[in-house]
Amino acid sequence: MVHKTIFETPSAKSILITVDVEDWFQVENLKGHVAFSDWPSHELRVERNTNNLLDLFDSAAGDAPAGRPTVQATFFVLGWIAEKLPHLVQQIAARGHEVASHGFEHHLCSSQSRDALASDLNRSRQLLEDITGREVVGYRAPSFSINDDVLTTIKAAGYRYDSSYNSFAMHDRYGRCSACRINGRAAAVALDHAFHEIPVSNLSLAGRTLPWGGGGYFRLIPSMLFRMGIRKILQTKEAYVFYLHPWEIDPGQPRITTLPWSYRFRHYVNLNKTYDRLKALLRHFADCNFVTCHRYLEMLPG
Repeated sequence: MVHKTIFETPSAKSILITVDVEDWFQVENLKGHVAFSDWPSHELRVERNTNNLLDLFDSAAGDAPAGRPTVQATFFVLGWIAEKLPHLVQQIAARGHEVASHGFEHHLCSSQSRDALASDLNRSRQLLEDITGREVVGYRAPSFSINDDVLTTIKAAGYRYDSSYNSFAMHDRYGRCSACRINGRAAAVALDHAFHEIPVSNLSLAGRTLPWGGGGYFRLIPSMLFRMGIRKILQTKEAYVFYLHPWEIDPGQPRITTLPWSYRFRHYVNLNKTYDRLKALLRHFADCNFVTCHRYLEMLPG
């Protein structure tokens, strides 16, 4: 596939689309109902769903005004998926997107020992680099499960940025970071000269932090209201960081009927609307630069 030249408008805001590449049965909310040992027996649907996202990003670039950038996204790929579907990882890279790491087996970082986490970080990164032939510089923790010690381990493993900090404090799995809050207009914070945090974007309103970065919140909050929230974020920030998963555009995925009601709701709500909502979001923000996390860091001054 031939890709368009990437145009970046210096005065335009940036949107960082990030995709956590994992399959429907690997989600944290399903762990008590789908054993890791059973993963190989489940239907892999991630390839079709990821290709649908890749096609959407290509078509969105084609619909943009003349001279606007193509849509480039960052795909945080789970190592278990990469091992099963190396050609999918190659396809992501070949179509102009950034391949980054989502760990290997989707264990919460905060629940692992430092040695186990370091092994997982190195194993997933090496696999992705072997598949793509490119350096992997970014990481996202499963369920945003970071803390200060985890970030130290990520940096020590050779990554140049992490994108796992979620400032919405009411979710029990989201981690904490003493130095990750951003006070300026940038969407990244330098934790030292060689390592950055790119937090997921949230909306500050009346002294409260509202979850506005994507995922289940994107599926639940009315589409027009969600886009208004993004515009408000972009009034004070130069970039907005959005995330989703390939299974979120797949209403036909198998249903786990034994899940608690709250988990069923969080996982299955509005799956049939996600694709169209994402398509509308890309169209609505066609005036923005859609860049990868790594490219965004390269664009920062200094």
